[in-house]
Amino acid sequence: MKVFDDKHIKNVVFVGAHRSGKTTLSETMLFEAGLINRRGTVEDHNTVSDYHNIEHEREASIFATPLHTEWRNFKINIIDTPGLDDFVGEIISSIRVADTVVTVINGRHGVEIGTEIIWNYIDKYHKPTLFVINQIDHPDLNFEYCFKSIESLVGKNAIKIQYPIKIDNAQCIIDVLKMKLYKFGPEGGKPEKLEIPEDQIELANKLHNELVEKAAENDDELLELYFDQGTLNEDQLRKGIKAGMLNHDVYPVFCVSALQDMGTGRLMGFIDNVAPAASELKSEQSIEGQELFPKKENPAALFVFKTLYQPNLGQVTFFKVISGEVNVNDKLTNARTREVEVINQLFIMDGKERHPINRLTVGDIGATLKLKHTETNDTLFEGKTPIEIKHIQYPEMRMTSAITAKSLADEDKLSDALKKIHSQDPTVVISYSPETKEQLLGCQGELHLAIIDWTLKHEYGIEAIFKQPKIPYRETIQRSSTANYRHKKQSGGSGQFAQVRLKIEPWHEGIEEPEGFSIRGKEEVDLPWGGKLVFYNCIVGGAIDTRYLQSVMKGVLEVMESGPLTGSYVRDVRVIVYDGKMHSVDSNDISFKIAGAHAFSEAFLNANPKLLEPRNELIVKVPEEMVGAVMTDLQSRRSLIQGFENSDNYQILKCQIPAVELYGYSTDLRSITQGKATFSSKFSSYESVPTHVQKELVKEEV
Repeated sequence: MKVFDDKHIKNVVFVGAHRSGKTTLSETMLFEAGLINRRGTVEDHNTVSDYHNIEHEREASIFATPLHTEWRNFKINIIDTPGLDDFVGEIISSIRVADTVVTVINGRHGVEIGTEIIWNYIDKYHKPTLFVINQIDHPDLNFEYCFKSIESLVGKNAIKIQYPIKIDNAQCIIDVLKMKLYKFGPEGGKPEKLEIPEDQIELANKLHNELVEKAAENDDELLELYFDQGTLNEDQLRKGIKAGMLNHDVYPVFCVSALQDMGTGRLMGFIDNVAPAASELKSEQSIEGQELFPKKENPAALFVFKTLYQPNLGQVTFFKVISGEVNVNDKLTNARTREVEVINQLFIMDGKERHPINRLTVGDIGATLKLKHTETNDTLFEGKTPIEIKHIQYPEMRMTSAITAKSLADEDKLSDALKKIHSQDPTVVISYSPETKEQLLGCQGELHLAIIDWTLKHEYGIEAIFKQPKIPYRETIQRSSTANYRHKKQSGGSGQFAQVRLKIEPWHEGIEEPEGFSIRGKEEVDLPWGGKLVFYNCIVGGAIDTRYLQSVMKGVLEVMESGPLTGSYVRDVRVIVYDGKMHSVDSNDISFKIAGAHAFSEAFLNANPKLLEPRNELIVKVPEEMVGAVMTDLQSRRSLIQGFENSDNYQILKCQIPAVELYGYSTDLRSITQGKATFSSKFSSYESVPTHVQKELVKEEV
């Protein structure tokens, strides 16, 4: 395949809400450029980018898929991404390596919640962005509404390059950069280029002047020319628009019909001539703070942004060449593992199709096979000076499920498969809870979980069981209590004897020292599971030898690891050992450990024990008209609403919710709001469980 230089490589990522037309647009661009002879459709399961079986089954993109097209001596690398936020990891990694983000808007709906979520990541990475309003030939098109919704998202820096119009029942596009009208036949394709009609010239001139002003604002030289001449020519406009895109201050808006191939060629021409190349973007930053400039002369550095496992190929590693060039048989070092990897093969990928190539230069995107020590977020570098590019930051998981293999014989297979799934999608988090003795799988929602289940069944042959994870409750007390326990065991020879008198009290930060006791020692233990044990030695007259007190405390801690109420961890208790007895022959460490454990258990159960549950801070962004339904659902989940914020046509609800109530929430929220609401949550604190809930939980343990 042809090797393009860095100035003729443009990397774009297609993002947008579910069913906005990203896959259809990418298919049409490949067709328009002649790289494919026939356009596939999502419904017919024959598009280049949606090639996975699960994508055919669901008729939706699940994975980010790299492909490429060529247009007028430029190579355009395209990454087609999913539109559902359950697969946000695929979207983020693609945005990270793109030079320009193409945000596709459904012409009937405008900016949707999925677009807003994605915009937050575009804004974070400060990526040059353009918008494409799709389906301009649809009878329900509302172009002005769509444009205003883009303005609501990004502000007044959204600028129209084009707008659609019907003339004699023919679909047309007026382009105010070129000041031409494009008239399309019923089948789309190459348009007829005409002058703008008289009844549109006033509006076109107005929009052209706005474009001139916006372009001039971003370049001092252009601003002087504008003041001198009162206008800018087409080349000067391109220069100013590019400067604005690089500054993240100009967002050009185009319009197309991806399905009917209307406006696609013009969009590709703009990407060629105006959208920035990798060499024009800011330098990459290493973890150590070094700058890595995109120059061909520099040592090679590759950043791995995606890993894919395919049954017949094994591991496919996708990367962007950040600096230098990479050739077949090059030896590069992994910055994380310090292992040397041999690049035995290089490919340009078009969906599942692999096109071998001998060399890739800076700015290009490619793939290789069967690297042994390399995963997503790794940097491969040339030479002896290590450099590790800043990692992609993935969002926190939004739901957790316990997972086991249906067959015990598949447990090892399941573990290996989950490691590969995590490597392929870092938003899948695998962990083990020693407290609940469960393997846990964290992900972005129930749909994400369903895809993981499908993958395990169909690609790894594993039947898995998913269930609500056990909640890591905590136990504590609400009042003081005393206990006296004597441990005595005689079985010939030396026996066991220990007697412990102790008092327990609730502990909290800033509590005063206990009264009525002679405090001879105090030990504070920060518990691994949170909270404290404060242990006092208040023994008078040598009733218990000091050397046995550590054994008493060990017994107490042993009980605190499996609380008397439900077997949950105990926290925030202080223990005052004030009396007891020992025997000169039969007393020993084990005796006092047993006595301490029993005394603590007895006192605990008499101290009005209380269960604590983990509560999360939950933030829900919901359309104003759906707030009532969402709040009703939240109240049914024992949530405490703490506040509201307005955000355009949305309300942001902030509340505290028991962690147990979050299982299944993403599905229910999607159902209540037709997928128009989003949420995030994180652990906040442990709070008391309502009495009726505690009774049920204690009953379950009995």
